[in-house]
Amino acid sequence: MRLAQTILLILDDDALAKVVRSAILNSTDGSFVIERVRRCARALTRLRRSGDPPIAAVIVDLFLPDSEGIDTFENIFRVSPRIPILVLSHAEHESIAERAVQRGAQDYILASHIDGYTLPKALRNMLERAANAEALFIEKERAEVTLNSIADAVTCTDAAGNITYLNPIAEAMTGWPAAAAQGQPFSEVFRIIGMDRRRIVNPMALAIRGNTPASLAAGCLLIRRDGTESVIEDSVAPIHDRGGGVTGAVMVFHDVTEIREMSRKMSYLAQHDYLTDLPNRLMFDDRLSQAIASAQRQRGQLAVLFVDVDRFKHINDSFGHLIGDKLLVSISRRLVANVRHSDTVSRQGGDEFVVLLSTVAHAQDAALSAQKILAALGMPHRIEQHDLQVTLSLGIGVYPHDGTDAQTLVKNADVAMLNAKERGRNSYQFFKPHMTERAQERQHLESGLRHALERHEFELFYQPKMDLRTETMTGAEALIRWRKPPHGVVLPNDFIYIAEQCGYIVPIGQWVLREACRQRRIWLDAQLAPIPVAINVSAVELRSKNFVECVRDILEDTGLEPHYIEFELTETALMSDPDSIVTVLRKLKEIGVQLALDDFGTGYSSLSFLKRFPIDALKIDRSFVAGLCTNAGDAKIVSAVINLGRSFNLKVVAEGVETRDEFLALQAQNCDEGQGYYFKAPVAAGEFSKLLTADLSTTVLA
Repeated sequence: MRLAQTILLILDDDALAKVVRSAILNSTDGSFVIERVRRCARALTRLRRSGDPPIAAVIVDLFLPDSEGIDTFENIFRVSPRIPILVLSHAEHESIAERAVQRGAQDYILASHIDGYTLPKALRNMLERAANAEALFIEKERAEVTLNSIADAVTCTDAAGNITYLNPIAEAMTGWPAAAAQGQPFSEVFRIIGMDRRRIVNPMALAIRGNTPASLAAGCLLIRRDGTESVIEDSVAPIHDRGGGVTGAVMVFHDVTEIREMSRKMSYLAQHDYLTDLPNRLMFDDRLSQAIASAQRQRGQLAVLFVDVDRFKHINDSFGHLIGDKLLVSISRRLVANVRHSDTVSRQGGDEFVVLLSTVAHAQDAALSAQKILAALGMPHRIEQHDLQVTLSLGIGVYPHDGTDAQTLVKNADVAMLNAKERGRNSYQFFKPHMTERAQERQHLESGLRHALERHEFELFYQPKMDLRTETMTGAEALIRWRKPPHGVVLPNDFIYIAEQCGYIVPIGQWVLREACRQRRIWLDAQLAPIPVAINVSAVELRSKNFVECVRDILEDTGLEPHYIEFELTETALMSDPDSIVTVLRKLKEIGVQLALDDFGTGYSSLSFLKRFPIDALKIDRSFVAGLCTNAGDAKIVSAVINLGRSFNLKVVAEGVETRDEFLALQAQNCDEGQGYYFKAPVAAGEFSKLLTADLSTTVLA
């Protein structure tokens, strides 16, 4: 779990501070703790106290009660030059904020532009840039320490420019033994040329003639005696006798070939992703800004494709991060191979990539590129002994329709990508203005989910399952509801998908299981009907660490016998990773819980599928039951599923029974059980208790 980072907010305006705090704490970009001070003096005191806890970043309004303007920034930067600073500015002070950036601030943001997306994004980018800068700084320090630990080469000449001395390092660098070099002209032993291969004036001669220190031109090549070359830096000074006369010169020089190469690499790494070697966010933003400027001049269009690998976390969890990294490299290579040389593919971080189509004649050209990418990336990736198949979700933003600046264009393409995920993944979507509202709604739900458990906002409803032959209750399905103030009840279809994406589904699922077991125990202690309770389980939960152990612990804690619990699983969930999930299901069967296959007929149904997984029951999807009396095809499917279940000795349950005609039709086909609004809508635990104490067939069918 990532530790919270402390942000120092230096701001006197209470209303604006509230907006900033809400934007940061309600985002999912990271875990932050905000410390706020109102005055520059208090901020300086806190920054000088480096620990407990350390400050990760500073957000500052330059106009404070005790300090104003650029002086505020200078005072803060002087105390904490290594801490990234984001300047918070109003429009009338934007020029001062720009000066602060020129003097060392990471960035600035206008107060009028603060929202739940822009500020966390700016903060995250600032922290990432600062981390990169810190890494480069540390690498540079190491290089300097290494260089300082190596003795320099030293050579001396007489007044005529002939060699009088070489130390061992100079011997090694020139290839001349000191004895052989003695008395040789300096230019013979010390052969230098410029980086452009032109000859350079002898610096020793310059020092002797001018009686003044001298040095080589920047970037000179020393040609060793065997012909090898190295880049050197030097300093030269005349040697004087007691009377002040020039008797020769001394040169101190060292090889900077590795340092120059390291500098080149550091410059490269500052603009490229370490894993895939693609341009990173910094270089991509620069290229996108240039492309926008060009498109503006030529009145043309360009497109940004925001690419996210679907369910990439599952790859890392199943095969390890080493395989995951190699898969990312394979994905990056295919992305590059499927765009033009003039386009740019960038890795933004994790499993996110952004593609800049530098020119597009029509928006449809971007769609064609997206289709090409989806097709190419959908082919299996051979990683070591694994054939890994992935899908992508793509969002498309087109300049100038979807944004006239780089930040807006990328943000809107990101929003469109999220829309593609919500529509089932493995697809692309163009940005539409209404998607922003949807993204904000999702953000709001995401933020609420983070605290829903601790605020006790979840509740379980129960819907009875009926024996269609005897018309008696045989079980119940536990269905979660979210009472979210002030919106009221939120149904699972509106938040379970988001919970799965954000990782909240595992603790929510544990709560559902514990609550259902606790309630089932209460009913048993009250000597009410001993029927099992069914609980829906997602693929994310099945793949989560220690899922089986958690089930065992909850059953033990609540004192509930395993046969009173039934897990309902979808075909899609089972097929997300069949090999590992079948192992989990077998362990669950060993515990003694029952397993049902939900929404049967909508996924990967096959005889081998039923044979492989230890399933106890099939649930016919409500879409087929709805057409049972009106659609011959649906009626045949229902009949086939019932017969299939019977042949495998599986109980068959029909979902979504809404009418008496559907009930009678299912009875006629000898379907075992049914559930739906015809029998009873889901009700809270208290009302369901009354059903268990009543004449079940009379009460439920009333």
